[in-house]
Amino acid sequence: MARLRPLSRERCLDLLASVPVGRVVFTMRALPAIRPVNHLVDGDTIVIRSNLGSGLASSATADGAVVVAYEADVIDLERRTGWTVVVTGAARLVLDEERLNRYEGQLHPWVDDTMNCVIGIDCDLVTGYELGRAG
Repeated sequence: MARLRPLSRERCLDLLASVPVGRVVFTMRALPAIRPVNHLVDGDTIVIRSNLGSGLASSATADGAVVVAYEADVIDLERRTGWTVVVTGAARLVLDEERLNRYEGQLHPWVDDTMNCVIGIDCDLVTGYELGRAG
């Protein structure tokens, strides 16, 4: 039998930084929407790239008035082990030119689409669990 164990904030951010892909949860037309995206972690910020015409980019603002969730995990189905991390925080368009250039150089989208904006998600609420064997 497996058991869930809560993880510290620091461990959650380390695990999140160890994988290249997660899922961002936002509101589109007053309904929840989820999109897989690649990311990087920069301190207490998750950084993703998007298209200004997308529902996700229109959710982000310069002042961070919109709150989104971000989730990533690694699950071993055979061993029934793994971890999951969920971050909730404000989504902000990155407008600082130095940060934009740095992030665009480090984060290369996997999809063949124009990614003309960078979004930072504040790690305001961070929760995570490790699924492991009992005992």
